[in-house]
Amino acid sequence: MSTFWRITLDTNPEDCNLSCTMCEEHSEFSDFMQRLYERTGVKRRRMPFDMVQKVMEQAAAMGVREIIPSTMGEPLLYRQMDELLELAKELGMKVNLTTNGTFPKRSVEDWAERIVPVTSDVKISWNGATKETTEAVMKGLKFEQAIANVERFIAVRDAHHAATGHYCRVTFQLTFMQNNMHELPDIIALAARLGVDRVKGHHLWAHFEEIQHLNFKASAQTIDRWNDIVDLAVAAAAKHPRHDGTPVLLENITPLLPQNGHAVPHTHECPFLGKELWVSATGDISPCCAPDDLRRSLGDFGNVSERSLAEVVADEAYQDLMRDYRDRPLCSTCNMRKPC
Repeated sequence: MSTFWRITLDTNPEDCNLSCTMCEEHSEFSDFMQRLYERTGVKRRRMPFDMVQKVMEQAAAMGVREIIPSTMGEPLLYRQMDELLELAKELGMKVNLTTNGTFPKRSVEDWAERIVPVTSDVKISWNGATKETTEAVMKGLKFEQAIANVERFIAVRDAHHAATGHYCRVTFQLTFMQNNMHELPDIIALAARLGVDRVKGHHLWAHFEEIQHLNFKASAQTIDRWNDIVDLAVAAAAKHPRHDGTPVLLENITPLLPQNGHAVPHTHECPFLGKELWVSATGDISPCCAPDDLRRSLGDFGNVSERSLAEVVADEAYQDLMRDYRDRPLCSTCNMRKPC
């Protein structure tokens, strides 16, 4: 029986209405889209819906239970999002959505009524507890409007749960950086007040020289600073329960080991291999969510136009990666690996 449970589809990675500092494609420091055009002659990659359908049907046949539409760009700008949500329902799959929380082109309520019934988790990108910090990181976002959007979305979520019993978890998705995580305890308190279930994040992938200094893994001193923030975050979760008395769940908010710096302990495991796959907007298959230029170093796993998902995971290249990933240069410093 397949152990794979989730597939990410890069439905529309170049479509976004914000410019977040740390984003590989949409940051003010990024030349990704220029390089994409120079390399391919394409300004924006968008996955054809027949490819979406093909991949989702193959995934369902493998026992995959969740589909994630693009985590790069804003998936709610994908023109066939309604069809993707409906197909997930037909196949008995849940959608796991990451959005910037602007809910473009429709009302929050209209989006929520479409999303909530077929979704397991909605991760809303969130990078501050104050207007100043949030808008400096997520350029183009209006902080007060973002808070109102979360309140309105959760109101629909709660009403749907009361009526049907189906519960869609809502998560604040963070990027841990030195210019925003001083507000982490207040982000947790805000999440509790709004009814957000979970605060989750990951350490910065520093795609650009201009943001290297924001990485908490930069030095022993910055690692210590992060570890102090972790203690404050745990205390904030205990101090600020949600309205029902339950705590906000914290995920990946754990201490760094000072002696390792950028290196990851050899015993830490990849959370993706054997469990998840990524399919680019042009059909290329990848084993993880590392940045485009980096994950190519892990090997060529083919394209869905040429081979099925089941063929990819049975192939020697994928099986070799599962056996020796800890010794691959990219994996040895991966932000995503976790203790056993």
